[in-house]
Amino acid sequence: MNTAHATEVRPRVAITLGDPAGVGPELIAKLLSRPENVASADILLISDETELRDAGRDAGCPIEYVTEPTPGKPLLYDNSAARPVEVFERRAATEAGGQWALSNLRHVLELAKKGDVDAIVFAPLNKSSLHLAGMRENDELRWFEIILGAEDYTSELNVLPGLWTARVTSHVSLAEVDAGITRENIAAAGRLLDKVLRETGISAPRIGVCALNPHAGENGKFGRHELDIIAPAIGDMAEEGIHIKGPFPSDTIFLRAKAGEFDGILTMYHDQGQIAMKLMGFDGGVTVAGGLSVPICTPAHGTAFEVVGKGIANTGSIQNAYDLAVKIGARRRAAASL
Repeated sequence: MNTAHATEVRPRVAITLGDPAGVGPELIAKLLSRPENVASADILLISDETELRDAGRDAGCPIEYVTEPTPGKPLLYDNSAARPVEVFERRAATEAGGQWALSNLRHVLELAKKGDVDAIVFAPLNKSSLHLAGMRENDELRWFEIILGAEDYTSELNVLPGLWTARVTSHVSLAEVDAGITRENIAAAGRLLDKVLRETGISAPRIGVCALNPHAGENGKFGRHELDIIAPAIGDMAEEGIHIKGPFPSDTIFLRAKAGEFDGILTMYHDQGQIAMKLMGFDGGVTVAGGLSVPICTPAHGTAFEVVGKGIANTGSIQNAYDLAVKIGARRRAAASL
C-alpha cells in the first residue's frame, strides 16, 4: 500500500508481536528495520526486551527502541512482569504463548481506552493458543469488544489494495449462517463497510453485495433470501445515501470487483469472501477489526509455524496492515484536532 507515509500527521501506532511461537516477532523486526516505517508514526511497542532481542536475531535485523520517549524512536512499553515463561516453545500452540499474546493485547487496548494510541497493529495470533490461555470468545474481535466496551455493530473487514470485504456472519458454523442473515444484520454490516471506507479517504464508496444462494436464488427457485431479506436491506442502505448494489451471484461478483467496479464487497459468510480474497492476494491481505473505538489491523495470514526462524516469512501483509493503521490513525488524529 505505502500510501500512509505521505501523511503530514504522525499518528501514535501501538504494535504487539503476536504469538511468540509464530512468525510475528520476526515480521515486526523486519517492518521496523525500514526507516520510512519508523518515520511515519510515533510507535509504541508492547513487549519486553527479551522478545525484541530474539525477534531481531531471527530476522537478522535488530530492533532499535528506547525505554524513554525519544522523537523518531520506537518506545518500548515493557510488559515483562506478565511474561509467563522465560523461553517460549516455538512452532506450537501453547498456553504460555497465548497468555503472553493476550497480555500484550490487553495492555495496548487499555492504552487505547485512555486515548493514548490512534491505531493498533498486531502480528499473527494462534486461536488454539488463545483458547488454551483462557479466551472463551470465538475470535479476538469478540474479545476486543468486551475489553473496549463496544456497543455498536462490529465485524472483521478484509482488505487488499483497492478492495475491502465485510461479512454479515463470521466465525460460526455453516449451519448457523442462515439465522444470522437478517435484514438488520445486513444493513449494519453494509453501513460499517461504508463508514470505514470513508475513513480511508473514499468519499463515495461503491459497494456490491453477495447473494447467499446459487445464481442469486434464481428468482426464488433456489431460496428466497435474496428477495425477502437481502434486497430489502440493500434498499434500506440506498435510501440512506450509500452507493450499494446487488445482490449478485457470489461466483461472479469478485470478477467485477477485480475489474474495478467496486471498492467493497459485502459477503454473507466467512469463506464466501475469504476464498476469493486469498486467491486474489494472499501475501498482501489485511484484516481490520471494524466498528471499534480504535482501528486495529493485522495480517490476514496466520502464525505460519512451518517457516518460523527460516528468514523467509513474507512481509507484504504486515506492511499493508501497518500502512493502513497509519493512514486511518492519521485521519482520526487530524479530525480530532479540528
